[in-house]
Amino acid sequence: MNNIQRLEMETKGIELDQQELIIYLEENGLKPHDEYNATSLNNKKAIYQTALSVLESVANNPELMKNIKMDDMSVSQFHENLTQRIDQLYKTIRQMKTDQSSNSDIFMLYL
Repeated sequence: MNNIQRLEMETKGIELDQQELIIYLEENGLKPHDEYNATSLNNKKAIYQTALSVLESVANNPELMKNIKMDDMSVSQFHENLTQRIDQLYKTIRQMKTDQSSNSDIFMLYL
């Protein structure tokens, strides 16, 4: 699986042009056709950051929201769910460790 396929897996249901996904990936430091490394914390975090960028882009585009029609879900419900997912991704990304981070959750604060 490559990075663009992993991003599509993370953003299921959101239809974007392949070129747009490539730009989002490159903006977050990923090459779209490189192999996705599931063991790399940096790679996973970059995919989540890219998914967050995609969701924020959808949230900022009212035209995209008008085109989304699901069974009994209105646009306002879609926006509320989208906002909740964005908040969830922000929290997840902030809590994620990277390959370079230390194992300690303690930091020193000098006054």
